[in-house]
Amino acid sequence: MRGGNLCSVPRFEPFRAARYAPSLPLIDVTAPPYDVLSREDVLAWRARHPANITHVDVPLDSDGDDPYLAAAHLLSSWLDDGTLVRDDIASFTLYRMSFTDSLGAHRRTVGVLGALEVVDEDAGGVLPHERTTPKAKTDRLDLTRATTTNLSPVWGLSLHGGLTELLEAPGTLLGSYVDEDGVEHAVERVDDPERVARIATAIGAAPVLIADGHHRYAISRTYRDECRDQGGPADAECTLAYVAELVEEQLSIDAIHRIYSGIDLPGLVATLARHFDLAPAGPVGTHTLVDMRARGAMCLVDGDGNGTWLTAKPDSFEGVRSLDGAWLEAALVDVEIDVTYQHGLDAVLAAAASPDHTAAVLIRPVSIDEIRRTADEGLLMPPKSTFFTPKLRTGLVLRPLD
Repeated sequence: MRGGNLCSVPRFEPFRAARYAPSLPLIDVTAPPYDVLSREDVLAWRARHPANITHVDVPLDSDGDDPYLAAAHLLSSWLDDGTLVRDDIASFTLYRMSFTDSLGAHRRTVGVLGALEVVDEDAGGVLPHERTTPKAKTDRLDLTRATTTNLSPVWGLSLHGGLTELLEAPGTLLGSYVDEDGVEHAVERVDDPERVARIATAIGAAPVLIADGHHRYAISRTYRDECRDQGGPADAECTLAYVAELVEEQLSIDAIHRIYSGIDLPGLVATLARHFDLAPAGPVGTHTLVDMRARGAMCLVDGDGNGTWLTAKPDSFEGVRSLDGAWLEAALVDVEIDVTYQHGLDAVLAAAASPDHTAAVLIRPVSIDEIRRTADEGLLMPPKSTFFTPKLRTGLVLRPLD
């Protein structure tokens, strides 16, 4: 259980956005978020357009002696030459996505991009929903220091009922496109003072739960403190955030599966058998993910791609939250074992087949009800419990700090 005042609420403010010039194709200058891109992915996105956002958002060693300073100079040049254009007045940006989810259902979602207050850890108002794994890199902090710009948004979930209704009416359409995965992205500006005030009031009326971008938000806190100490920009008191309502129809949640190593397969199976009933699941495929939900079970995957159902034994996890990730942590708590995390069935099967790994365990997605209970009770889920999809595109809106 964490401390903090769950009744606190954050500020959510409009800002003067920087956006790509209307003449530029959004499909070629925006990109997926930095943390899902490999170096090869980055090079491919950079090759799509000389002004693709990855040239700034993902500095590479080849960019210069100081890649962060090179990114800052490039960003400044884009603002000078009209590649990027600042809005004249502060606004919010509606961000709509239309897509087919992992179960084949067609979905439409809407959230709003604005400036979310950066609050102290455990102060309440802006809440983490899962424990984070340590990250040694200071990449995002170094980039923020150099560019004095919020480049990619934190993803927040508002606990205020009725936010979706406030966002339903269209704003001024700025652009839309369908990406390589068939997801339609559309952004609309809202600058009518009355509507801006209603949206700000709604989000500022209840806590916001961080769904994705916990490390980005933590970096924003560090940067804010530096700016307070060194007289930096006052805009560092907030950070760029996409906020949607915490309701079923606005969220598509996939699982992040577990990859285990540092133990042999018989040892792993024997340990799991103390807490789960085991049964053969046959060759693992997309059908396995559907069957897991129907069975109420997880699935162990060996190096040959064969599965074993893991069904929790009665009373085996008394006092442990009913989450697959929490059950696995409890089952393996006394075992010397290494765990990494992987989204996507194909990637999980490849990892399980690698000689570097022992096996994988497919887990079920966390429910909306469990996410809300996490917030209401001030609890934290295990690391990498949720994978929100589709991923927000970087470059649709930038927030200069001035």
